[in-house]
Amino acid sequence: MFARVLSTTIAVGVIFAFAGAPAQAQGNIEPKVQMCAVCHGANGTPLDPKTMPNIWGQQQYYLFKQLVNYSNGMREHPVMTPIAKGLQQADLRPIAAYFAAKPWPAQPPAAAPAATAAPPNGIAMCVPCHQQKFEGGVSWPRIAGLNYDYLVAAMRAFANEQRTNNEDMVKIMKMFSDSERDAMARYLAGLQG
Repeated sequence: MFARVLSTTIAVGVIFAFAGAPAQAQGNIEPKVQMCAVCHGANGTPLDPKTMPNIWGQQQYYLFKQLVNYSNGMREHPVMTPIAKGLQQADLRPIAAYFAAKPWPAQPPAAAPAATAAPPNGIAMCVPCHQQKFEGGVSWPRIAGLNYDYLVAAMRAFANEQRTNNEDMVKIMKMFSDSERDAMARYLAGLQG
């Protein structure tokens, strides 16, 4: 119980500290973010949306946290980990701010499977963090409109403990079957924000 309260207190402190940080990059951040466009797209649409998330318009703190997690080894990826480890720590916040300030990319109608008319079972558990329209909160990512295959893979990685940089997501995703997670991913991918 104490550990949970302590970690929550620390997280809240980090969020408030981050929220008060200036969003402007010190120096010119443009050259430093050019490599991101190779995979995540120069116009906000990833090269392969099935394996690469949209980062344009994503929540700033979430982007910052992922960069920190890649750089400190809490999250592993064969491409992102070496890139994040090669970045200066002082550049992580400006990079996150840069992409958060971009508009969320519009999806072509055929890019996502159609959302079911009714929200799938269990999706209500996502609302407290990801918000009513699943466009993210202060420290939680936007998941509305992400690619179906990307969402399925991310949910599965949490459920199978292949991705553990968010303990709550591990616990929550373990509660659902593959078919329930599939229905959630299909619903979320079909949401256009």
